Amino acid sequence: MAFTEKLLTVPPPIRVAGRWIKRYHVTSDPAGIAPEVAEAAYALLPGLLPEPDRTPPATFVVLHRGGDDGAYLNAYSWVWDNVLHFEGAAAGQPVLGCPDRDPAHFVPTGRPWIGCVWELPPVLHERDAWVRHVLAPAVPDLDAYLADSLPEGTTGDRP
Repeated sequence: MAFTEKLLTVPPPIRVAGRWIKRYHVTSDPAGIAPEVAEAAYALLPGLLPEPDRTPPATFVVLHRGGDDGAYLNAYSWVWDNVLHFEGAAAGQPVLGCPDRDPAHFVPTGRPWIGCVWELPPVLHERDAWVRHVLAPAVPDLDAYLADSLPEGTTGDRP
């Protein structure tokens, strides 16, 4: 199997269950992720978020539409100041416990897997952005963190 990078788009942040959510979409389809798949993923998102603590309420998600029926939602939430909390969901992938092949029927996976090779590039960027805007300054700047996203393009081949 030949490896090919996928397309990465960055919709604007949204607010869900009291948290700011930075969003990354990954797909090989130039048309992007179908709206019904995105809507279904974000409808399930509140159940993937941790209880609030004193950490600025920020999460980033990677919504990945696979090349088959699968769709995956990875939610990475900042907790305990400098720790990433992870929860994931999948749709259309019976081997992951999905009840059918519908890419808009998301269910939590309960697996500790943090992401595949196409889903991981945002993790590195978000770690650096969190340090740059929240941990390093004398006063955390959540707005600057929310504005600092990985540029759109592909999942790899970055300088």
